[in-house]
Amino acid sequence: MIESTLTICNKAGLHARASSRLVSVASQFKSSVKIGNEKLVDGRSILSLMMLAAGIGTTLRIVVDGEDEQSALEAIQALVNNRFDEGE
Repeated sequence: MIESTLTICNKAGLHARASSRLVSVASQFKSSVKIGNEKLVDGRSILSLMMLAAGIGTTLRIVVDGEDEQSALEAIQALVNNRFDEGE
C-alpha cells in the first residue's frame, strides 16, 4: 500500500468530467484506489468522487493498494497535475 497527497489545480475542481476521467484512469489498474480527506471514497465511483466537492486548491489523500499500485498512483498524479486534460 502506498499513500500520497494531491492538490486539485484545475479551475472547476473535481466536477463530473474530471471525476469521470479519474474513474477511467483508476479503472485501468488492478489496485484499489481510495481518495478523500477524513473519509476515503472509492476512486472508481464517479458519484463518490463528486460527493467530495473538491474545488480548486483542495488537497486530497490518495491510497493505492495492489500489485500495480505504483503505476496507478503515477497515472492518477499525472492526470491531476495535467488539470484532467482540460487545457486551462
